[in-house]
Amino acid sequence: MRILLSNDDGIDAPGLAILERAAALLSDDIWTVAPSGNRSGFGHSITLRQAFAVEQVAPRRYSCTGTPADCVIGAMHWVFRDGAKPDLVLSGINEGRNVAEDVSYSGTMAVAREAALCGIAGVAFSMPRDSQAYGDDEVAWLAARIEGFWNTRQEWAQEGHWLSVNLPRTVPAPMRSARIGRDKCATRVIIHAEDGRSARIEPLADRNYATTPGDENSLIDSGIASVTCLNWMGHALVPAGALSELDGALEQAVA
Repeated sequence: MRILLSNDDGIDAPGLAILERAAALLSDDIWTVAPSGNRSGFGHSITLRQAFAVEQVAPRRYSCTGTPADCVIGAMHWVFRDGAKPDLVLSGINEGRNVAEDVSYSGTMAVAREAALCGIAGVAFSMPRDSQAYGDDEVAWLAARIEGFWNTRQEWAQEGHWLSVNLPRTVPAPMRSARIGRDKCATRVIIHAEDGRSARIEPLADRNYATTPGDENSLIDSGIASVTCLNWMGHALVPAGALSELDGALEQAVA
């Protein structure tokens, strides 16, 4: 099994090192293409109309100056250009939980989403910033969970779906399906400088930790690993009323 790893915290992030250790228990064909620095909050942005660089820093390990999604793009189109594509893409482990609207903002999510766009099974991992250190037992537990996801991929990795796993502060832990919550992040900003015409604004990663039973936050804070199955093509039907007024205006214009 060929496994590609990436993240949004950067190639030197401790969470990525944990994920690499876990993946190495499952395969000897492990590759890492990760950002050269922190790219938190970059969402699914990709680099267009300019180039990004991918540089080998160790055997099967590459640093990328682009976004988290660029890391996957660079891997598919250059690192694996003359060889087999990955069977599984793992993202993280993110420093901080990824819940609620983080699905849109998170570069960790973008790695798994880009894998889904490529037709490859992808799993994104996150954990609270005050989580325990991971020793051999914790890494072995994580590897077993990854193996379980791999063995059941036919059930969830279909038509653009990927998994988001929020680990609790301490593992081993039970794992449950979660409902996406409504926890707003970036609720505060710092105004570093301003005048009558401009301002320098820094959004903070603060969140309210709002929760209702069964959502990601409630599971994480109960010591349970939260799992959601997401897809990149999510949409809802357009209500008929939203179109009827437009149709009426067009009919009047034609008349």
